Amino acid sequence: MSVHLVNPSDNSFGTAVITPRWLFVLAAATPQSAGDPILVDESLEQMDPSTIQPGDVVGVSVHTGNALRGYQVGRIARERGAWVVYGGIHATLFPEEALEQGHAHAVVKGDGDLVWSRVVADCLAGHPEEVYEGGRISGSDFLPARWDLMQPGKYMWASVQTIRGCPKHCSFCSVWRTDGQQPRQRRFQSVIDEIISLRRIGFRFIALADDNFYPVTLTDLRLAREQNNLARVEELTAIRADRFHLMDELAKLPKDMVFFTQITMEAGEDGDYLDAMRKANIKGALVGVEAVTPEGLKAVYKDWNYSGEALAKQLQTFKQHGVHVLGSFIFGLPTDKPATFDATVEMALKAGVTFAQFVMMTPFPGTVDFGRWEKTQAVDPTLVGDVPLTRYWLIPTEVRPKMFTPHPSMSADEIRERTQRVWDRFYTLGAIWERSACTPTLRARIAFIFLSKLYRQMYAGTGISTDSARRKKAKKWARFTARQCRKLFQAKPMPELLYPHWEPAIAAAPLRRPAFLPGDGLTEPSPFAVIPD
Repeated sequence: MSVHLVNPSDNSFGTAVITPRWLFVLAAATPQSAGDPILVDESLEQMDPSTIQPGDVVGVSVHTGNALRGYQVGRIARERGAWVVYGGIHATLFPEEALEQGHAHAVVKGDGDLVWSRVVADCLAGHPEEVYEGGRISGSDFLPARWDLMQPGKYMWASVQTIRGCPKHCSFCSVWRTDGQQPRQRRFQSVIDEIISLRRIGFRFIALADDNFYPVTLTDLRLAREQNNLARVEELTAIRADRFHLMDELAKLPKDMVFFTQITMEAGEDGDYLDAMRKANIKGALVGVEAVTPEGLKAVYKDWNYSGEALAKQLQTFKQHGVHVLGSFIFGLPTDKPATFDATVEMALKAGVTFAQFVMMTPFPGTVDFGRWEKTQAVDPTLVGDVPLTRYWLIPTEVRPKMFTPHPSMSADEIRERTQRVWDRFYTLGAIWERSACTPTLRARIAFIFLSKLYRQMYAGTGISTDSARRKKAKKWARFTARQCRKLFQAKPMPELLYPHWEPAIAAAPLRRPAFLPGDGLTEPSPFAVIPD
């Protein structure tokens, strides 16, 4: 009997930018009695069905974007006599769908950390439960990943998680509903030990795969003080202090290490925090800009963000403090006009955003936007074939619409074409070369150019293309570019790097998993819940 963990994907590039962390954390959570799990990341290559035997356990984590392929993987596994278990944010929201469409024996809702071992044991005993409630685990239960099972040379960046949950309530995001608004912090000692394990085997680029690396804003603290809520002030102060402890320890790591994370725009008001990030070698962060107009921000419940000239100044503040921004922008909001597209890319260029992504408005399950849209479709639902448009993830890619909610003034094709032109304008070779001046060496500058082109091919070329021929061409170029990129991100292993001696002492994060007893279980959120849409 073998345990298989599958990260499903329709797009296989042979090389991936960032490790799918859940895969390696659930590997650590797999009970030792089941042996080493077989890990399949389909963003590298698709699963070989012949490896699955009767009686095996196949765990599949799905988010909305890969649910259709994930269900296909599950059906294949069940036909071969395996026990099929689903988890992930989408399965948490739609457990019945995973049972029906994916032919699941069981579904894990919420975090899989403390329940995965029991799921495996129940499957081995031949009587899994239909639904397991994983809940939301505390930060002290987060596990280091089993990086010893990773295919060597396949990933440019490793990923480590430091915190789960986000206190915001953006209308387009489901994380605050599925993973909670209360930040759950991992012990910084455990984070540092895992990062050292990764540097020892040759990774110096690490993504801090957090929902929000900046969980406490200065405004949060001010409001708590104004309300004389001393308990809240103490709680927020403790969370903030722990963030600074983590960054102090990151700053002590080898200076060649580079970190990247995800934060909110409000961090631009916190110079002390940004300076600590710079000292910790957190070189960049994805910042959700979403819209450049007050009307657009209000439409996504994010009117605490800046707009116009204030937005450009705020984005420039990150760069002035040494933190480069990957700006995320949304097109297709009801307030968007044709002029919005040019205004957005001009803002991104003017503000000195180092990278940018321009996505088309998508109502993801579990979000406020999806709930509103689903209500409008309740009486007379739009169908594509026999599938309601509100279940668009079940529609094959080749016939799936690019936009799902009607826009008051533009067609879906117009929004798609204008979005594509924005990508093309931001990622011209000349613009990339100019932005690459932020890197310290010629080698790093070349890596920046390749990564920019790869990012554009992976996320725009395969996502916005209107036909299979264009997507196939984009995948081919992405596969070629990814191979070249990976070489530029390779680093020499540092097996001599020592773990700190912590007080009170805690065990260093091992590359091998601990000897869990059957029935124990440890996971992390994204395996079975917190892959943000």
